[in-house]
Amino acid sequence: MLPDTPAADRAVGVSGDGGDVVARHPSGRALLVVVGPAEPVVRARAGRVVLVAVGFCPVTPDQLAAHAARVRSVADLDRVALPGSSHLVASVDGRVRVQGSLSGVRRVAHARVGGVPVASDRAALLARLAGTGIDEDALAVRVVCGDAVPPPLGERSTWRGVTTVPPDHCLLLGDRVVRRWTAPEPALPAAEGVAAVRDALVEAMGHRRGVRFSADLSGGLDSGSLCFLAAHHGVPDLLTVRVAGSDPHNDDAVHAARAVRSLPHAEHLVLSPADLPALFTDPARATDTDEPTTCTRTDALERHVVGLLADRGYHHHVGGHGGDELFLPVHGHLHGLLRRAPVTALRLLRAHRAVERWPPAETLRGLLARPGTVSGWWRDQAAGLTRPGAPQRGPLFGWGLSPLRASSCATPEAVATARAALRRAADDAEPLAADPGQHQTVLVLRTAAAGYRHLAALHAEQHVFLDLPYLDDRVLDAVLSVQAHHRSTPWQYKRLLAEAMRGILPEPLRRRQTKGDFSAEAYDGLRRNAAAVRDLFADSLLAERGLVDPDRVRRLTETAHVVEDHQFAVEDLIGCEAWLRAGSVVGPAR
Repeated sequence: MLPDTPAADRAVGVSGDGGDVVARHPSGRALLVVVGPAEPVVRARAGRVVLVAVGFCPVTPDQLAAHAARVRSVADLDRVALPGSSHLVASVDGRVRVQGSLSGVRRVAHARVGGVPVASDRAALLARLAGTGIDEDALAVRVVCGDAVPPPLGERSTWRGVTTVPPDHCLLLGDRVVRRWTAPEPALPAAEGVAAVRDALVEAMGHRRGVRFSADLSGGLDSGSLCFLAAHHGVPDLLTVRVAGSDPHNDDAVHAARAVRSLPHAEHLVLSPADLPALFTDPARATDTDEPTTCTRTDALERHVVGLLADRGYHHHVGGHGGDELFLPVHGHLHGLLRRAPVTALRLLRAHRAVERWPPAETLRGLLARPGTVSGWWRDQAAGLTRPGAPQRGPLFGWGLSPLRASSCATPEAVATARAALRRAADDAEPLAADPGQHQTVLVLRTAAAGYRHLAALHAEQHVFLDLPYLDDRVLDAVLSVQAHHRSTPWQYKRLLAEAMRGILPEPLRRRQTKGDFSAEAYDGLRRNAAAVRDLFADSLLAERGLVDPDRVRRLTETAHVVEDHQFAVEDLIGCEAWLRAGSVVGPAR
């Protein structure tokens, strides 16, 4: 995304092989340049206003032009609420405004290229154009803390000179970043909340009825709801996809078979584990150079599945990702609920403690403590980064998620760098919502966004567009508007979604209380790919930069196939090592 200046075209080589110009300012200069696989684009112009939506945005050019006609300044774009999930790029009298999606899956970064402000959805592309390198401090935080670092620190670019825009903000290119959205007050009671979420999901999948797509159908509530909503709208040529598990105790297959029998007009593809790459196959291959990711174990498997979809002519795939983040419980709201509705809160606390095995002492200590501040949470994480022992098993009533603990493989220097970054984050940390529970839900969504960006990039390698309806902006708003203790309860799995799907989803699937587990596949994959994992770290670039101790990494890789905590720790390091190897060979664009 480029400003309306003569220098912009020269700065990024638009006139050469810098990409395809898909939208222009009213002046005729390039506004939007697409490099690599193209996503759906809708563009419109009304006088001195140009609007462009990139991604899934089910509006026609005429509908977008009607929005553009009502825009007089960039501030008016706050009232342009488009369905779906897309980047919105606007040129208004020469001023450029850019925003991504509220979930953070479609993000915005910006940098100066030859003195010209340029924005992109890809931080690595901006780094190439600007000729900058890796931000060693940001990488140290990823190595030390893994993928558990919440925003804003977890959203920081790992490239020097490249700044990311918070999802609830927009970028006025060359000027400043301004807030454009605040999480809604969670005020809707149960019945109204169920109706609002049902309407949002029905509308979301209704927008997709004119699209030929494939969709996950694991047997779970999230993917099943989307498939039956698609059937509800009569989506043509639906192909459902399921990767079968090898663990006989995983009951996904039973529920998926029931779902298939109720979807007779769809085609169903079931893939056997014997015909797929094992988890952790080809660990050295990075999906992209944008940022390190810890969601690497399924990369080879996903590439194989996406290739099968592309070969069958399906280039739009709908996934159920985001359902866990929206509908599984967080506990920050219980502290305040105890003061507003003590009987309700005590019933919930008693049930949560039984189901999740919270130690009584830690539960009571959390209830008696004050929530504190967001800045205080960050300072606590800095102080406790190397604290021995496992993090607490009790409820998290404050402003954060799981406590941060340093990787056992990180060097003292890397830990010191990460601790300093945590302390700096405390200086300007602000809540993402007034209520701690609402704040935690937004944290969960935005922390998970990096993994879903990674998955979308993996699909894009084979020109398949990954579409995640649960992360549509309007769906997020609807779910976040519901009182937190009505979104999920200890007595019903994903209560809000299950109730919203009443009458659409078959009852056995809607009432499912279990969740498939793929631990067996992970352990097996690490055993089968142990040599490849060891080879990745044999001449580790992380060790060369003084971020990890090679002997500790070696010991960790030798036990990862039998110890679950080591498995996740190794996956974190694989993501950082593979990214660093790919990023180290990324040179300037020209």
